[in-house]
Amino acid sequence: MRAWALAAALAAGWSVAAVAPASAQQGTDAASWLRKIYAATEKLSYTGTFVYQQGEHTETSRLTRVVDSTGIHERLEILDGTPREIIRFNEEVKCYIPSTMTVKVDRQMQTGPFPAMRADVGDFAAHYTIRKAETERIAGYDCQAIVLEPKDNLRYGHKLWADVATGMLVKAKTFNERNEVVEQFSFTELQIGGRIDREKVKSRYAGKGRDWRVEQSAVVEADLAGLGWGLRSLPPGYRKVTELKRRVGAAPDVGQIVVSDGLAAVSVFIEPLGAREGQPRVGLARHGALNVYVRTLENHLVTVVGEVPAEGVRQIADSVEYRRP
Repeated sequence: MRAWALAAALAAGWSVAAVAPASAQQGTDAASWLRKIYAATEKLSYTGTFVYQQGEHTETSRLTRVVDSTGIHERLEILDGTPREIIRFNEEVKCYIPSTMTVKVDRQMQTGPFPAMRADVGDFAAHYTIRKAETERIAGYDCQAIVLEPKDNLRYGHKLWADVATGMLVKAKTFNERNEVVEQFSFTELQIGGRIDREKVKSRYAGKGRDWRVEQSAVVEADLAGLGWGLRSLPPGYRKVTELKRRVGAAPDVGQIVVSDGLAAVSVFIEPLGAREGQPRVGLARHGALNVYVRTLENHLVTVVGEVPAEGVRQIADSVEYRRP
């Protein structure tokens, strides 16, 4: 509470003890809503159409998700522009691009859709102010809005709208450090639970031709620290989540370190310079909600990518170090 606001409260005969518990209660209630949203993204089956917007780019997609005894089945069909279809079964993700007859096969390490919480709410509450906002009707559902305001310039803010009955995330907005909306999505039509046709999670392209070119990301867990790569001092609240190796384009042996504050995630890619042609462009670049920071270190290209402010990716990039094993 600002000094002038505290003085006004005391002058009005209020006590700090009378004000603080209500605020704390609201924060606890809001945090419980985040847990409810996360549980819903893990357990619910649903089907619907949503609109995604990033900057000037807008895209409409149809998403169906079925959760059963075998795991998670999803089909995402992009309805605008170049036809694309993404099929997911648990951690395996296949992206069909019929215009080039290409199937990209990857491994999804984080299994929940946004918000992909990687820690308990209490672990990242120190870096966000979490509060309840208004209720609003969206796509036919009464939704509770939850606001996450960052306490520094190292992470974005978020506003989430969840179905009151189930906790299903129906709408979300992401705000940059200037409180501008940089990314948002909203369901325009949605069915939560009930009878969902299993045909809706099957690919319309799989098995309908033998000419598809398959591109494997070949993701495997790795010990990059054992190879000398580490993070010296991460920004407050961020910690290492996992270390991987994967194929990125023509580069078959790219290291990846994923760091997170429990909500925001940032990837650090480490690639031998010999695998690239031409002089790399170093420094900061922005692509919609994504910030990218590139530097060179020990004849390697270090690329840090994340939906966090520029200062966040810069500090994480600066923390990368190499020590000969």
